[in-house]
Amino acid sequence: MARLFINNKSYLIDEEPDTPLLWVLRENLQLTGTKFGCGGGHCGACTVHINGEAVRSCQIRVDDVEGAVITTIEGLSTSGDHPVQQAWVEHRVPQCGYCQSGQIMQAVSLLRNNPDPSDKEIERSMRGNMCRCMTYGRVNAAIKSVAKNKNNNSI
Repeated sequence: MARLFINNKSYLIDEEPDTPLLWVLRENLQLTGTKFGCGGGHCGACTVHINGEAVRSCQIRVDDVEGAVITTIEGLSTSGDHPVQQAWVEHRVPQCGYCQSGQIMQAVSLLRNNPDPSDKEIERSMRGNMCRCMTYGRVNAAIKSVAKNKNNNSI
C-alpha cells in the first residue's frame, strides 16, 4: 500500500506500484477534474502538481509519488476562486473545457516560478498543453492578467 498526500489529505492506496497516478486520482479517489487525454504525457490534460511542479499524472507511477505533496485542480481552490481560475473566467478561456484543468495547473506552476513571464516564456511553458479549441491567445491573456496583479500572493 502506498501513502499519498493529495490536496492536503492522506490516503492509503492499494494499487500495483506501477499504476499511473492519473488512474488512482480518477478511479480510486473520484478526483475527476484531472483528465485523461493522450496517455503519453503529450497533451497536458492530466497535469497535476507534485511538490509544486507541474507533472503529467499519466506518466507518473504510484510508487514514484509516495510521500510527495500532490495537488489536483480540486485542491487548487475549494471554491474556484484561485486567481488563475478567476482569470480563466474573466478572459473566457474555455470553450469545450476538457483541457482546462491541465492548462490551469500548468499556468499556476509557471506563475509560481516566474511571476512576470514574457509572452515567449508563457508560450514555452504552456507549449505541452494542447487545446483543440485553439484558445491559446486567451490563455496568454489570462496568464498576463494574473502576472500584472503584483499584489497577488495567493498563487
